[in-house]
Amino acid sequence: MYFASLKGMRRQDAAKALDYWFERLGVEDYRDKRAEQLSKGNQQKIQLIAALVHDPELLILDEPLSGLDPVNAELFKSVIRDEIKKNKYVIMSSHQMSTIEEFCHGIVILNKGKTVLKGDLNEIKKGYGRVKLTVKCEGDITGMAQQCGLTATEITPNGSSFNVKSEEQAHSLLNMIMEKGIPLIKYELREPSLNEIFIEKVGESDEK
Repeated sequence: MYFASLKGMRRQDAAKALDYWFERLGVEDYRDKRAEQLSKGNQQKIQLIAALVHDPELLILDEPLSGLDPVNAELFKSVIRDEIKKNKYVIMSSHQMSTIEEFCHGIVILNKGKTVLKGDLNEIKKGYGRVKLTVKCEGDITGMAQQCGLTATEITPNGSSFNVKSEEQAHSLLNMIMEKGIPLIKYELREPSLNEIFIEKVGESDEK
């Protein structure tokens, strides 16, 4: 109620908004508790309510999903999605690149207070092209990959990952696999994720 009053809300309107958000975020039972008596997740819910109670046009979120379990993380995401659907402006600071990638159009990557990359996320990724290849087969393709000039950067149960210089290089490996008759389970050629771009750009910045 205090934060709502700071934003000039009438007590009746604030009470109605608080009822909605306490129910939406599942913290009705904690209305009379002090913040320090709550778990970290519930403290974050109260902080989110304080930010949303006056229905702002601009929402600034600092590490909104940090420390949340998967259920509460999805709950927070649903709230953020709804705010975006209402054409609200959302500025988000996070070290979870998948979260930024899910919600944000424009990005700024900082390293030690300096900007190392900024712009439209889709355009940035398009600029890299489809240079990340993941292949999973019922057989060893190490030799074929080497013939195509490829060395796996990572091998997991989900397949082998490669950095390719061009789509033609990736297709050469695919053609060899098909010609050998090796059963192909997964073939994915994609743009780099924001997490991969972040690691590259911050690494370059640290080397300077």
